[in-house]
Amino acid sequence: MPDDSRLTESEFLAIRTLVYDRFGINLTDQKRNLVVGRLQKVLRIHHFSTFGEYLDFLNADTSGEALSDLIDRISTNHTFFFREPEHFRFMTAVALPLLSRTLAERHERDLRIWSAGCSSGEEPYSIVMTLQMFFGHAYKQWTAGVLATDISAHVLRHAARGIYPLERLAKTPADIRARYFEPVDADTIRVKPEVQADVTFRRLNFMSESFPFKKPFHIIFCRNVMIYFDAPTRAALMKKFYDVLAPGGYLLIGHSESLGRDSVYFDYVQPAVYQRKP
Repeated sequence: MPDDSRLTESEFLAIRTLVYDRFGINLTDQKRNLVVGRLQKVLRIHHFSTFGEYLDFLNADTSGEALSDLIDRISTNHTFFFREPEHFRFMTAVALPLLSRTLAERHERDLRIWSAGCSSGEEPYSIVMTLQMFFGHAYKQWTAGVLATDISAHVLRHAARGIYPLERLAKTPADIRARYFEPVDADTIRVKPEVQADVTFRRLNFMSESFPFKKPFHIIFCRNVMIYFDAPTRAALMKKFYDVLAPGGYLLIGHSESLGRDSVYFDYVQPAVYQRKP
């Protein structure tokens, strides 16, 4: 059984470099035990006796499936519905009133929101619920769906199903639970079809040279993702977000993250909320 003592410095460096080059995730020395713990199962599945054999397997695979499995195992996907509720309050009180009024004045009804790093889907579904509550009966007059992307094919498959254990709704108000969810069994609940229908899930790597979007977004959620990136990778990602945000659009990041007050591309609005500069 591979253990930390068997993961040599050169093997850890090779895994670290591969993950950084392909996905932008910075595996520091403190992540060494995490790497061992997350990859032990795949070594057992393929009957590899060393991490070197696993690296040979990664390098020989041309299908991309082995690399996809690697990022699925390295990534941390812990979330729940309406996580960091200050963002949803900001949407309802500030962003949506301003954006909807501005778009309506231009006779536009296309409100574009991107959940970047959507994990298992709780975030984009929470966004759609917020939109439906804000617009009420007028919601059908808007094209207001959510694009949800992640690097992990595994979590995207789970997200598209829209089925969750009840504990993911522990902090969701009872009226929202009754309105937007339906029970599957005693321990499981499903997002209702009218919410699922307004989320489009796609796989996307932040390390892509550019993002393949034809129209700009008005709000981007990218929360608790940049904590895995080093400073140059974060800076490059901020430029990409700037390029695909409409002027005055909002970028929402995790409350443990910060762009600083002197960002080239964004103005500080409040903790974890920034606005694209003109």
